[in-house]
Amino acid sequence: MAKNNQSNNMSREEAGRKGGEKVSRKYDQEHFENIGQKGGETTSQEHGQEFYEDIGQKGGEKVSQKYDQEHFENIGQKGGETTSQEHGQEFYEDIGQKGGETTSQEYDQEHFENIGQKGGETTSEKYGEEHYEKIGQKGGRNSSSGSNRSS
Repeated sequence: MAKNNQSNNMSREEAGRKGGEKVSRKYDQEHFENIGQKGGETTSQEHGQEFYEDIGQKGGEKVSQKYDQEHFENIGQKGGETTSQEHGQEFYEDIGQKGGETTSQEYDQEHFENIGQKGGETTSEKYGEEHYEKIGQKGGRNSSSGSNRSS
C-alpha cells in the first residue's frame, strides 16, 4: 500500500486546487457570499477599531513606499476624470454649495478675511505689480466698452 501511495503522491498545491474546484462546483455564489459575510462579521467582533486603524496604517505605508508621487497624481487624475464623466455639472454645484455652507458655519468672517489677505499676498509675490497693471488695464477697457454699450 505504501508503494501505491508514493506513486500517486500529489503536491499540496495540486490537492488544494482539486479540492477548491470540487467545492466551487458544489456551492453557488450565494453560499460564498454568506460565508464571507459571516467571516467578516466574526473578524469585526474579534478585533476593535484600533486593529483596523493599525492594518490600514501599515497598508498605507507600504503603498506609499512602493509608489512615487507621480503614481498618486495619475490615479487621482483618472479618478477625477471618471467622477466627472459619471456626474454632471449639477453634482458639482450641489457638493460645492454644501461645502460652502458647511465652511461658512464653521468659520467666522475674520477667518475669511485672514485667508483672503494671505491669498492676496501670495498672489502679489508670485505675479508682481506688472501683472496687476495688465489686468487692471484689461478690466478698465472692458468696463468702459461695457458702459458704452449700455448707453
